[in-house]
Amino acid sequence: MLSRFKLPIVYLSSAGYVYIGFLHFFQPDFFLKIMPPYLPFHLELVFVSGAIEIGLGAGLLFKRLRKYVGWGLILLLVAVYPANIYLAFNEVPQQAIGISSFMASWVRLPIQFLLIGLAYWFTKP
Repeated sequence: MLSRFKLPIVYLSSAGYVYIGFLHFFQPDFFLKIMPPYLPFHLELVFVSGAIEIGLGAGLLFKRLRKYVGWGLILLLVAVYPANIYLAFNEVPQQAIGISSFMASWVRLPIQFLLIGLAYWFTKP
């Protein structure tokens, strides 16, 4: 039943990842504001994660790569989760990007799990 929706969801996800990936390069300040202070090389990490997001997003378009891209997306989403946790529990980055603590903790954090679930779905034929 859900299989008929899979390809449109793959295309939407691809576009979303590529778009957000490019934002890492065109609006890095947004991403820098939510970087946990304990991580080094903030700007470099923003650019690297953006490039990976673009590559994985584009890779979703290729059926024979989708299984591997799905696993890559899972790894990426897990890797960036500390930034989302930092955002959820710290007022400074919330104010810096104009997001409420409710949105940061009760909306954004669970959405990551939904995205991980979708990425896992993409690993399946």
